[in-house]
Amino acid sequence: MSTSSNITLIMLYLIPLIILSCTKLAFATNFNRDFHILWGNDRGTILNNGKVLMLSLDEHSGSGFQSHSAYIFTRIDVQIKLISGNSAGTVTAFYLGSEGDKRDEIDIEFLGNLTGDPYTLHTNVYTKGEGSREQQFHLWFDPTSSFHTIYVDGKPIRVFRNLESIGVPYMNDVPMKMYATLWNGDQWATRGGTIKTNWTEAPFKAWFRNYKGRGCVWLNGNQSDCSLGRSKTVKHDWYKQKELDLSSQEMLKWVQRNYMVHNYCNDHNRFPNGLPLECAH
Repeated sequence: MSTSSNITLIMLYLIPLIILSCTKLAFATNFNRDFHILWGNDRGTILNNGKVLMLSLDEHSGSGFQSHSAYIFTRIDVQIKLISGNSAGTVTAFYLGSEGDKRDEIDIEFLGNLTGDPYTLHTNVYTKGEGSREQQFHLWFDPTSSFHTIYVDGKPIRVFRNLESIGVPYMNDVPMKMYATLWNGDQWATRGGTIKTNWTEAPFKAWFRNYKGRGCVWLNGNQSDCSLGRSKTVKHDWYKQKELDLSSQEMLKWVQRNYMVHNYCNDHNRFPNGLPLECAH
C-alpha cells in the first residue's frame, strides 16, 4: 500500500504497504497456500495447482478471496483478466484493508459496462475510517482480452502522500490483508445505476494469476524483527522509495491528463465547505 511513510502508490502492478515493522519476509506465489475463498461457496475456485484463481458472480451470489497474512509493508504484483462482453452492473475489486471500524483501506475496483464501452477503474483511499477520496479512470486498452498487471501495465495511476503534518490521517500503524471480490453493484456501478446487470449472461467470471507478495508479514502483533532501517531481509530498493522518479511522474501526469474522468479534489458539490486538506498539495 505504501513503499514508505511518505507516499502511497496505487497501481495495478505495484501496491506496496506502509513500512512499520514485522516478523518475516513473505513471497506469496501460490493461491492454495496463501489465500482462502472468503465467501461465495464454489463460485470461487483455485485452479492449475494454485497458479490461477477464478471468481464468479450469478444472480444469487458473488464471491471473494482473502490472504491468510496481514502485511505491514509489501509489494504486490498480480495479473487480472476482467469479465468480457456485457459486464454492466458488475464490480471486480482488488483491495487491501485493515480490520475494525476505523479501517485503513486502498480500493481498486473495475466497474463493468455495456459491450464496447470502456471499463471504469474506480479507486479510493480510507484512512482511520474516512474515505470519500475517489478517483476514476477509463482504461486505454481492453482489460478483458488478456491478463494485465496492476500499475496499470507499467503506468502509475495515483499517489497518496503522507500529510500528517497538516492533519491528514495516514495509513502507517495497522496491518492490512489483501482481498479480491466479484459482486453485483448495479445500484451504482454503471452510469450511476441506470444500467442494470443482465443475468441472462451469468455467470460472470474474473481471473487472477501470477500473484507475488514481497514484504513483511505481521505475526501476533510482534514488531521486533523487520522495522525500517534495520531489516536485513528486505533486499529491494522499492521499500525506500519516497517519490516517483521523473519518468514515472511523467507517466502519472499522462494517465491523469488523458484518462481520469473523476477526481474528488475537483468535486465542489460534494465538499461545499471546502475540499479535503490534501487536495491543496
